[in-house]
Amino acid sequence: MIRRNPSLCIGAALVIVLVIVAVFGPFVAHADPFAIDLAHALAPPSPGHWLGCDSLGRDMLARIVSGARLSLGVSTGVVALSLMLGSLIGASAALAGGRVDGLVMRAVDIVLAFPGFLLAIALAAILGPGLTDLVIALTAMGWTGYARLVRGEVLALREREYVEAARSLGARPTRLLLRHIMPALSGPVAVQATFGVGGIIVAEAALSFLGLGARPPAPSWGNMLETGRAFILVAPHLTTAPGVAIGLSVLGFNLLGDGLGQLLGRRG
Repeated sequence: MIRRNPSLCIGAALVIVLVIVAVFGPFVAHADPFAIDLAHALAPPSPGHWLGCDSLGRDMLARIVSGARLSLGVSTGVVALSLMLGSLIGASAALAGGRVDGLVMRAVDIVLAFPGFLLAIALAAILGPGLTDLVIALTAMGWTGYARLVRGEVLALREREYVEAARSLGARPTRLLLRHIMPALSGPVAVQATFGVGGIIVAEAALSFLGLGARPPAPSWGNMLETGRAFILVAPHLTTAPGVAIGLSVLGFNLLGDGLGQLLGRRG
């Protein structure tokens, strides 16, 4: 299995580790991620603090673990909302056809004309910092890709013989979509959603780095990077730990998405 699809196996292993850390991390990192201990400010990694301490003496391992919960929660939430919104819009446009399809896709093109991350920055700046507003801003950036994907797949699938047969028997558009078309979309949508989680992890970290995401003292990997850059020469562990966490998380989801794409391609 590993030789046939190493991307899938390695990516799945990294994602599983991330999920385990996010869910069960507090049982491993017993320290309070918010507890200030100035006596250990900027302390390097040691047996008592495996990843060292930040400028306020807070345990970095505990904050990395809490940051994993925040990043995974935000990214999966944004992808779920983007997927539902984009799928609904794309599928509805494809089934309606004609002017409705044209108008919807022109609206999608208008949104895509703006660089996605810049659009998210603008919306986050307007809405203000905070997790709820961050999710809204990232969802506004992410739904268009799913809309285009689902529309294209629905346009192809609605011409299949089994869909035509169901239509000739009087099946309504809603039933056609939910019963006959959407199940066939699960593969391509799952691949794009997997890549999407990795992209949202980076976007969330970037917005938090800019002060437009999670509010301190919430332990976001992005704001940990921003705080640690001032001490990069005297305490490099402050940026190394969250940087490695972001890199491994994104690598895991990208490898998983690539592996799923290879697996589905072979089955197809």
